[in-house]
Amino acid sequence: MDTIIYLAPAVSVFMALIAVLLISGRLVAPVTHGRFYTIDGLRGYLAFFVFLHHCSIWYYYLKTGVWELPPSRLFVHFGQVGVALFFMITGFLFFSKLLDDRKTGVDWVRIYVSRVLRLTPLYLFSMVILLSIVVVVTWGESAAPLTDNIVSVFKWLTFTIAGRPDINGMHQTFLINAGVAWSLPYEWMFYFALPMIAVFTGMKVPKLLVLISVVLVSLLGIRYFKDLLFMLFVGGIIAVLLVRVDRFKAFAVSGLASVLVALFLIVVIGFYDQLYGEFVPQLMLVAVFCLVAGGNTFFGVLKAKVSRSFGELAYGIYLLHGILLFVTFKFVIGYSVAKDLSPLQFWMVIFAITPILVVVCGFTFKLIEKPAMGYVGTVTEWIKLRSVQGRIAEQK
Repeated sequence: MDTIIYLAPAVSVFMALIAVLLISGRLVAPVTHGRFYTIDGLRGYLAFFVFLHHCSIWYYYLKTGVWELPPSRLFVHFGQVGVALFFMITGFLFFSKLLDDRKTGVDWVRIYVSRVLRLTPLYLFSMVILLSIVVVVTWGESAAPLTDNIVSVFKWLTFTIAGRPDINGMHQTFLINAGVAWSLPYEWMFYFALPMIAVFTGMKVPKLLVLISVVLVSLLGIRYFKDLLFMLFVGGIIAVLLVRVDRFKAFAVSGLASVLVALFLIVVIGFYDQLYGEFVPQLMLVAVFCLVAGGNTFFGVLKAKVSRSFGELAYGIYLLHGILLFVTFKFVIGYSVAKDLSPLQFWMVIFAITPILVVVCGFTFKLIEKPAMGYVGTVTEWIKLRSVQGRIAEQK
């Protein structure tokens, strides 16, 4: 595994980019709007690195039956750095919006409608696949009580905020999607915290909205404030403040900044076993993100059209890659055969399914994600209209 461990990620990324080029223009196109094109170019790589992280976990899981972090630092950081930077991206984009709209006022209805329509449709699609797989795997076996299954499914449908229990007695149901939904409650908690954060920027926010924000964040905080992961969103907020400084932006686009980005990443991966719970590597990663947000293209990679097209597939890759891995090893190859695969054979399988993952995510982007986002304006205006009509009816 030692030799291929360094070659496999590069080959996998190369094959993914080739697949993106093949579907670009048909299923997905590079994003052409927004000010932060380097962040748009970063997203796809982050989601794909999480895929590689779970590929490595699957290799050892097939051998040992234990789902745990892989022994390779590189593959540990593929997952942890990927998710951490996603958290920073969220913090960056939404704090930027708060500052940009501080004087004119934030359209809170639109923000939350956009979040629901951005995250929910594809998540529900992934849940339909997950539940279908549970039915197939547990077919003919002793089923759990109907009430237990209803409760379990409901918990999964809350983006696992309420938990991710086994469904219908299927042991380790989370293996179906590699447990990727664990990060979504943190995302939602940050969205719920936005009105509170807006207050600290000096913005006027409806008192009821602030109260709801405090209640929701407090309830979620009981479970999700127990670690420092939420602080990664602060890294994105720091980046917002820095990219508004001209001297920082001028430095961020320099060649020296690209070298620093590479150096920080090498130190994080080479000297730290994990990212989570470690202050120094997290600080280095914040520095990396700040430079990228400031316009650093990492030697031109992040501004390439293929990278920005890749970025459009990020959410799909993140949600669906675990399902593809499970189907491949459970149904297509079979555990009994897969556990005896050599490292080379295992990665040949990964190379083969990589284009499939990209194409599938291209279709889900075109048929599910993009159409849903197209309804943001319509749904927002409908809610506002209903709200106005309701107030008029009350006055009568």
